[in-house]
Amino acid sequence: MLKGIDPLLTPELLMHLCAMGHGEWVAVVDANFTADFLSQGKPVVRIPGHSLERVSRAVLSVLPLAVDVAQPAAFMRVCHSADGHRTAAQQAVVDLVVAEGFKPAQVEPVERYAFYEKIKGASLIVQSGEGTAYGNALFCKGVILV
Repeated sequence: MLKGIDPLLTPELLMHLCAMGHGEWVAVVDANFTADFLSQGKPVVRIPGHSLERVSRAVLSVLPLAVDVAQPAAFMRVCHSADGHRTAAQQAVVDLVVAEGFKPAQVEPVERYAFYEKIKGASLIVQSGEGTAYGNALFCKGVILV
């Protein structure tokens, strides 16, 4: 254990998050997501038994969001839903991003198949234990200024 580090952040996950450069994307996906198929050889780290919100909170505790990207976060939009509709898991992601100082509009709702395309550009997939449908998010890493 390390002092001040969220216990969900395993050594493997920390290694991959640290290795990412600014502008790279990490996906936090639900338990039903086809992570291995869509990873195309990229690392997949599993954090079973924990919600999208809990795993995203852990990731965002060490990952700065990009300020030079219009929408540094995204979630998979529920198919055939009204504009603005969000599941509880999706709203939790929006709330986490807002807590980081961003606006709700900076979290992009992405259509399901377009989300699958965006995953191809992610550097890392973190599979949570989220059991609700469409419980998937993307975060763009920013820089830490010292």
